[in-house]
Amino acid sequence: MLGFAKKLFGSSNDRKVKAFQDQAQRINALEPKFAALSDDELRMMTDAFKDRLNGGESLDKILPEAFAVVREASKRVLGQRQYDVQLAGGMILHEGGIAEMRTGEGKTLVAVAPVYLNALTGKGVHVITVNDYLARRDAETMGRVYRFLGLEVGVIVNGLSQGQRQAAYNADVTYGTNNEFGFDYLRDNLVYDRREMVQRPHNFAIVDEVDSILIDEARTPLIISGPTEDRSDLYKILDGLVKELIKDKSTYDLDEKQKQSLLTEEGSERIEEMLEKGGYFAADTTGLYDAANISLVHHVNQALRANTLYQRDKDYIIKGGEIVLIDEFTGRMMTGRRLSEGLHQAIEAKEDVKIQPENQTLASVTIQNYFRLYEKLSGMTGTAATEAQEFLDIYKMDVLEVPTNRPIQRKDFDDEVYRTHAEKNQAIARQIAECHLAGQPILVGTVSIERSEQLSDLLSRYEYKVEVSRTLKPEYAGKAKEAEKVGDAAYDITYETKLRGIPHNVLNARQHEQEAYIVADAGLPGAVTIATNMAGRGTDIQLGGNLEMKMQKWLLDQRNLAVEVTPEMEAAKEAEFKAEIAVLKEQALAAGGLFVLGTERHESRRIDNQLRGRTGRQGDPGVSKFYLSCEDDLLRIFAGDRLDSIMKTFGVGEGEAITHPWLNRAIETAQKRVETRNYDIRKNLLKYDDVVNDQRKAVFEQRQEFMDSEDLSELVGDFRRDVVSDLVERYMPPKAYAEQWDIDGLDEKVRSTLGLELPLHDWAAEEGVSNEEIEERLLAAADARAAERLEQIGADQTRGLEKQFMLQMIDMQWREHLVHLDHLRGVIGLRGYGQRDPLNEYKTEAFSLFESLLYDLRHNVTRWLMTVEFRFQPPPELPEFQEIHLNPGTGENEMANPAAQNPEGALIGDDRSRLPVEMLPAGWEMTGRNSPCPCGSGRKFKHCHGALI
Repeated sequence: MLGFAKKLFGSSNDRKVKAFQDQAQRINALEPKFAALSDDELRMMTDAFKDRLNGGESLDKILPEAFAVVREASKRVLGQRQYDVQLAGGMILHEGGIAEMRTGEGKTLVAVAPVYLNALTGKGVHVITVNDYLARRDAETMGRVYRFLGLEVGVIVNGLSQGQRQAAYNADVTYGTNNEFGFDYLRDNLVYDRREMVQRPHNFAIVDEVDSILIDEARTPLIISGPTEDRSDLYKILDGLVKELIKDKSTYDLDEKQKQSLLTEEGSERIEEMLEKGGYFAADTTGLYDAANISLVHHVNQALRANTLYQRDKDYIIKGGEIVLIDEFTGRMMTGRRLSEGLHQAIEAKEDVKIQPENQTLASVTIQNYFRLYEKLSGMTGTAATEAQEFLDIYKMDVLEVPTNRPIQRKDFDDEVYRTHAEKNQAIARQIAECHLAGQPILVGTVSIERSEQLSDLLSRYEYKVEVSRTLKPEYAGKAKEAEKVGDAAYDITYETKLRGIPHNVLNARQHEQEAYIVADAGLPGAVTIATNMAGRGTDIQLGGNLEMKMQKWLLDQRNLAVEVTPEMEAAKEAEFKAEIAVLKEQALAAGGLFVLGTERHESRRIDNQLRGRTGRQGDPGVSKFYLSCEDDLLRIFAGDRLDSIMKTFGVGEGEAITHPWLNRAIETAQKRVETRNYDIRKNLLKYDDVVNDQRKAVFEQRQEFMDSEDLSELVGDFRRDVVSDLVERYMPPKAYAEQWDIDGLDEKVRSTLGLELPLHDWAAEEGVSNEEIEERLLAAADARAAERLEQIGADQTRGLEKQFMLQMIDMQWREHLVHLDHLRGVIGLRGYGQRDPLNEYKTEAFSLFESLLYDLRHNVTRWLMTVEFRFQPPPELPEFQEIHLNPGTGENEMANPAAQNPEGALIGDDRSRLPVEMLPAGWEMTGRNSPCPCGSGRKFKHCHGALI
């Protein structure tokens, strides 16, 4: 019944998209009007739209005209006219949804109209891409349209100065990666002066490849860390004690399978004795497990793990006096990777090498919570439908599937399942060889860089043989049935070697710019390209080759040869490339179009769909097929043994595969189960981070208020009154008798916190004196002391000191708070054993810790301002910050190698346009006015160094 209704009325998605397509017809009707305008008149429409917005009109009201203006500008500047489906995609983005559009449908161009429309408000629009190369490419290409219409465009990439970042964020449109935007947000909340902040309030963002950024990348947080104080001696002392302790195996329990090592009761008692004997406990504590010694317990446990679990030359090696970790799966050295929470330092102490300082988290935010700061968030991708529920639950974004401009002609074949990896790899190599010889381009998708390299090695050595003839062996003459049972072994077979080694390219998502050129050539007849599923995103695979990329490469070559390219030369070369591509495209089409071969099913259907989507663009024919084995992770975990026994039962021979639509559905069901589990994990982690996020926002807002305020004396006075009230309430409880008051304790705290020596014992001995009266006298004395210090130091200096103390203290307290929350998060799950909800317990404990933070902030600021002696000198240099965003797939820090994002080096875009002429190649002044500037900025010569002559 539901199926009939869907056919009759269309799905919810169809109805919504149809409404946008109806709106596109209204935009089409405006096309002749704007086509008749001159360039200047078209540019003046931007000011007209801004005036109408200032007059009270809404963005929705001017949308049809704004979209029509952008379409006309795109035609004139880029020579590209948005299709109706692209306009519909743009409207989905404007409304804060996700537009799911197939690969090759021009998503980069789709974003231009909604970006332009929302930039008219002057509040800024951010366009987020997956790497620096795409950010620069899109900012340069699409920036031509924005600049033509009078808008400023900025791009945020690694290596920019603070001033360059501020200028980029103040532009109407800003391109950049999720990491750059997120780390700028964190850095903005570590500065001490509002003028040093680079970001504006978060208005509107369009996320390209939204599934990759908001789901895949979101599994790990963005962290800025800095070094803590040097504690090398502590690590060495604890290492010596633990080495002595573990000589007796009864002092610890070792579980190598779970990678756990814990002290036994006897071990705890003995280490406690050792530490007490050495005098290592915190002041006023008698036991190892007192709250003040929690850090000591932590480092004892890390020293135990370092000495019992981690083995030299297996888990790590010593190279150049440093500990270098080894990947347990690949055996490769992981240079630059360090274990966290003091474990790496414990191993360094064990091996007696130089102990590097431990890093402490200064600020962190999850990608989910960063992007939820935006008033309006939207995104586009080729694959989002399978994660629609997650986008709706976490980001409140609807996923709408936009129909293709031309019907899809791709054929998706059933999966082929083999028994072993080796059999599967042979079948894959055979299929690749057949495609290569037939002139059919083939893209091979792998799930990891290691698998890509293994397959590359196989193809380099592979010999493709074709059977020429077969003769029945004499012993089987007249025994047809027996020969049939034996198979090939009953024949003398002659083979001819057609191919020795298959030429191919390997992409591994590391060097984005070079990969764009390789991907652009992946549609050439007979081309073989091996890629991890995520590599080369953002560049289309066009059959016959990519004209734009060919022209870019040719112009770059000419520039390097110092050849002046005239418009006539450029036009002639473009015509030559077009003719060449047309011939090659016909050859590729005749061979069946691009063949996409998956070497393994990913645990997410979305990643598989991304791979399939690389073929069949813009109505081209194409083929996709996945090759699997019972030893693949997904099948092995969910059905490997059962499937293997079925194949044996049915007599599936070596090198033979089974295929069936039921098998496809079974694999899809397994993928759904994994997706559901992963979503539950992400959702659960986000619930915990939401608790921290509310506190983070409160602290960051409070910081900004401190920075914006010129005079914090009123707040400081409130702090002082609260501190006095806290002290009196603690040492002179309201309902206690005078004999129960702790006047000695109060006297000590008043001296240390307020810097006052008062006759508190005499006051307390007065007949009928109340705690309220003593509080008033204390407050009067504290106010008098504050006024005296104000006069000594001066009002202006005091106001500046108050602000600095506030900011430094809130940062210090927040850092300690983050450490406490990390430790709390690690153990709170144990509350589940007591039939208590860990999340609710975490909320309660985190709130209690936050209250402690505010209490400590009041007391510490008051103590500093009332007791510290001031000497004015230049401020110390801030420690070097480290930015960390671990790649969820590899575990590597994406920020550790910015050169991978920007292979040409740090000088890009605006930087290169400012190069002095002495650094340009000889003959630079002869460059054609419309040719790219020889400085490499990517701009036309007349808009760059050509303006100097």
